[in-house]
Amino acid sequence: MRKILVTSALPYANGPIHLGHLVEYIQTDVWVRAMKAQGHDVKYVCADDAHGTAIMLKAQDNGVTPEEQIATVKASHEKDFSSFLINFDNYYSTHSPENEKFSQEIYTKLNERGYIFTKNVEQLFDTEKGLFLADRFVKGECPKCGAKDQYGDNCEVCSATYNATELKNPYSTLSQSTPIVKESKHYFFDLPRFTDFLQGFTKENGRLQTSITNKLNEWFEAGLQPWDISRDAPYFGFKIPNTPTDEPDKYFYVWLDAPVGYMASFKNLCEREGIDFDAYFKKDSATELYHFIGKDIVYFHALFWPAMLHGTDYRTPTAINAHGFLTVNGEKMSKSRGTFIKAETYINHLNPEYLRYYFASKLSDTVEDINLDLDDFMQKVNSDLVGKVVNIASRSANFIHKNNGGKLANEITEKVLLQDIIDAGDEIAKAYENREFSRAMRLIMACADKANEYIDDKKPWALNKVDGKQAEVVDVCTVAVNIFRQLIVYLSPVLPELARKAQEFLNIDSLTFDSRHEILTSHRINAFSPLMSRVEKEKIDAMVNDSKSSLAEEPAKKDKKPDKTTKTETSEITGEFINIDDFAKVTMKVAKVLECNSVAGADKLLQFTLDVGEEKTRNVFSGIAKFYKPEELAGKTVICVTNLAPRKMKFGVSEGMILSAEKDGQLQVVILPDSMVAGATLA
Repeated sequence: MRKILVTSALPYANGPIHLGHLVEYIQTDVWVRAMKAQGHDVKYVCADDAHGTAIMLKAQDNGVTPEEQIATVKASHEKDFSSFLINFDNYYSTHSPENEKFSQEIYTKLNERGYIFTKNVEQLFDTEKGLFLADRFVKGECPKCGAKDQYGDNCEVCSATYNATELKNPYSTLSQSTPIVKESKHYFFDLPRFTDFLQGFTKENGRLQTSITNKLNEWFEAGLQPWDISRDAPYFGFKIPNTPTDEPDKYFYVWLDAPVGYMASFKNLCEREGIDFDAYFKKDSATELYHFIGKDIVYFHALFWPAMLHGTDYRTPTAINAHGFLTVNGEKMSKSRGTFIKAETYINHLNPEYLRYYFASKLSDTVEDINLDLDDFMQKVNSDLVGKVVNIASRSANFIHKNNGGKLANEITEKVLLQDIIDAGDEIAKAYENREFSRAMRLIMACADKANEYIDDKKPWALNKVDGKQAEVVDVCTVAVNIFRQLIVYLSPVLPELARKAQEFLNIDSLTFDSRHEILTSHRINAFSPLMSRVEKEKIDAMVNDSKSSLAEEPAKKDKKPDKTTKTETSEITGEFINIDDFAKVTMKVAKVLECNSVAGADKLLQFTLDVGEEKTRNVFSGIAKFYKPEELAGKTVICVTNLAPRKMKFGVSEGMILSAEKDGQLQVVILPDSMVAGATLA
């Protein structure tokens, strides 16, 4: 039995949980449950990331203290996680005495060992709000390409990176005022001194996914930089200890104490349950430590965090598992389309286990993004869970009760088939441990297919009509019930509520992986009642519509400088508005379709080669294969938006967007007369 500590990244205590967040927590919860089911001692902890300027400002907007703000959000997060059956052993907060103690201890040790230094830095300062501006709170014109309304760290148009002080015509998104450049002393963690250690740590076999290791190599080649770990008052967080009394208060940057929150949450659990904390975090600990995170925070978890631990004689993570982002219907989650779905909105309409299974069927050990296709979601859940798995029990249970008083046969008549499915458990368990959930689901459904083929071949419903064959029917259904039991064992990490109902129906005590070797014979089962209903299209549509309305009711974010010269009015139809300057940013050109082809492996995509009047043709992917055959668009004249940022896809880079109109599920590409000249700009 292995002793394992598992964490998920800490959700920021500044808003609700949505389906994009849930990819990670469902992935982690499934892994934890699978490892527990295989007999290991696993603890799963998490916490709200409760510090930072954003939370301080949100509390001010809401007229409450930061402590009240984070308490409200924490309760909301815990409710959402519970609704999706995420089973933390402890869910805590980084605003805790344990976290303050560990953060200050780690900082003090690093400082004593010479890993902390100070230097003056120039930052943008909002004189109206009286605070230094983080990158997210400042916008301006890109210093490279001149694009307007770009944030203080990178340009979404040309992808350039820069310092906020380099922005042209900057403005504060908090007050809309022009910030000044102001100097302040900051504290830095000397990360470059850990380069040799980190290169060895990140390249150790099994520590990180290959793609993550390759990305880290790019950072090593560019040279690691010292890490700014301080922020100036006003700030909601922990004060840096032992700073000069004649200087303004300095606070730990939120990313310093956030990962320390893993230790704090576990320490809180240890105090409650009498667990030996040191056995898990001492330098040479024999326990295992796994972090599940999104690919966007690898830098903090694979470089800063292990360097901090190594520099203070704590153990480092056994492995750091990164995952990709979530798209819905092949696109980034959208508020206007209703695909930016909050956890609470989903729960109001659909069973959480539908989503747990669908995510599991898509997740692998890579960092690739996963797509929630709502049509495929409905089809897969209905086909796999209702049509294959639950159907085995529903087709068999009534015959056992009718013919044998609810008691299974005294022996198994189809031992080879049942043994094959029991033996498959080793490979399924391995797939779970390796985070190859999609492979585990395929293996499980292959077992379900075998069971249904067996039932279809034996036809117990027909056999039961023949006098004297009722005992044979019970034999067939006993095999089916035993296979159903194996499938539930394998699915229990993904579908804990279905497993609980099935356990009651089967009248058994355990669904651990080892329990699959116990064959149910001469065993009485309980009466069958429906275990899971089908996904209904109407409920999906209602969820999407509710997402549109609930998000429309939320106040707009104050992150854009208003146009003071143009009067704008809200559209009565959409509740949203733009002005002429916004519209002028979109460049639409006449495009000739030189080629249009299907995309192998992507049923919804068509690939276009377009002449837009430039020296080179443009490659554009469009998700319209459901509505058009390639030959219907080849040679046509269309409209292409040409100033969208190129989008890297699995099948290549898309360099624009073809305009179309959609209503009631029908789509029509906007076709222009052939006389229109390629490259002409529409206005």
